[in-house]
Amino acid sequence: MRLLTYQSLWGMEGKMTEKLEAAKAAGHDGVETVLPSADEATLFKETLERLDLRFIAQIHTIGDHLASFGELVERAADFRPVLINAQSARDSMSESEQDAFYEGALRIEKQFGIPVGHETHRSRPLFTPWTTARLLRQFPELKITADFSHWVNVCESHLQDQEENLSFAIERTVHIHGRIGYPQGPQVPHPAADAFQGELELFTGWWRRMLLPRKERGEAFATFTAEFGPPGYMPIHHETGAPVADLQEVNDWMTTYMKQLYKAWSL
Repeated sequence: MRLLTYQSLWGMEGKMTEKLEAAKAAGHDGVETVLPSADEATLFKETLERLDLRFIAQIHTIGDHLASFGELVERAADFRPVLINAQSARDSMSESEQDAFYEGALRIEKQFGIPVGHETHRSRPLFTPWTTARLLRQFPELKITADFSHWVNVCESHLQDQEENLSFAIERTVHIHGRIGYPQGPQVPHPAADAFQGELELFTGWWRRMLLPRKERGEAFATFTAEFGPPGYMPIHHETGAPVADLQEVNDWMTTYMKQLYKAWSL
């Protein structure tokens, strides 16, 4: 099984074509980003084709969440993504409202035939291991994008008491967001920092559990996006306001480290 790496365009500077060319030059198989504006749509598609880059579309539902989901999936389909990563619905919904949303979302996913990974993100119904597990049990076809950095932050722990729910989520993961969090935040300053080696080992251990069973089943590929974010997520210096690390370097380091680990796991 090939591990395909995607460049997150979140926080990257420059024109759209420059960012896509940089992703290709860095050796990525594709890019992950929000849908381009109408003005850039044609150029975006042409540049992806020219560079032979795959695309993971990010969508964020708002308002009437099911209607929003349907509209965004229809827009995304025009770009022929290999996967749609959805920040979907809201954590404030009742369980019955959540159930109605995901029932409808699965119907729309089937209609368009594009796999959807619903991201384990704060402010969404999948914001904890237990709310996610309830929905995964309710809907056997529901799949997730695993971004457990949100969970360790929300739960203010390393999830030591959530093994059953974690195992369930790991089995249903179709895409990995490679960002490492810690109990008091969704993003460590740098994954190579000595102070966060425990978190690095914890998260890569989870990723190993997501990838190796898929490899053993003979799947052709799996997808990984190093998704450390800019200030807001990236810590800043208390006096200058400057980010404590270079965003591109952090994502490059995480991608390279993960490639090396996956190679070692596959020996």
